[in-house]
Amino acid sequence: MTALGDITQPSFKRPKELATFPVIHPQPIHWGEMDAFNHLNNVVFYRYAETARIAYLFALKMFDGDMVTVLAESSCKYLRPVTYPDTLLIGIRCRHLGTTSIVMEYSYFSTAQNAVVATADAVIVRLDSTASKKVAWSEKERDALFDLEAKFGHTPSH
Repeated sequence: MTALGDITQPSFKRPKELATFPVIHPQPIHWGEMDAFNHLNNVVFYRYAETARIAYLFALKMFDGDMVTVLAESSCKYLRPVTYPDTLLIGIRCRHLGTTSIVMEYSYFSTAQNAVVATADAVIVRLDSTASKKVAWSEKERDALFDLEAKFGHTPSH
């Protein structure tokens, strides 16, 4: 629960650009995250994606300390500069659920600009507790993910 309400519920007032993202992570911009050109430093978008990804796993009740995941790939497309003060609403959803991996999709919505300012993708691989081999998502986990996504009219490929 946040000051904005339960962001994993369809009733949460969300921008239309984020309507099909099941989890929205509100992220205030901090002055210290600005770069020499007075806009949000590009590396900060990746930190925000990590935090949003954890929020997504929490929404699925998968982030329990036992799950090990590794970031295999990530990219970010910057559409508009972001400056302080602002709050980003970061929508996150699953684009594709593989046997042992998940392709996450992010959309960064600026409340100050009332627009999407960046989009990103990440591939996450699930590992065993020793981080030595890949582990398949369980049927229960897969069902929970597809159920959450369906609440928002989105169906990941698999």
